[in-house]
Amino acid sequence: MAPTAATRATIKVLPVPDDLPEPLPEPAVEDIRLEAVMGALSDPLRMGIVRKLLLESEQFDHPCGWFGLDRPKSSLTHHFKALREAGVTRQRQYGLERRSHVRVDDLDARFPGLLALVADWTPPQAS
Repeated sequence: MAPTAATRATIKVLPVPDDLPEPLPEPAVEDIRLEAVMGALSDPLRMGIVRKLLLESEQFDHPCGWFGLDRPKSSLTHHFKALREAGVTRQRQYGLERRSHVRVDDLDARFPGLLALVADWTPPQAS
């Protein structure tokens, strides 16, 4: 059964703090391609990362450790890079750590309703 407007998940959008480091290379808003976004979101782990950022963000952006993923660092680096290069997330370097947040305004402008679908997605149960 599809979620109704009353049962849809609420996407958290936090204010942008002052004095942020410059973002890592990413596509400009007008260069974000639907097939790249869908390709990045086709992996359940990456979709889960985006969903967690949309629904559970406690601050503007988050380090990899916040997600609680039991994966090798090289694997996580690959997944976060795929999301950034597709234009789904924005990453900034803070010393030795990279932190991410979803490009909500940019994705809503390009593909209205897409992030609501991600937020309403139910992750598969671990077996």
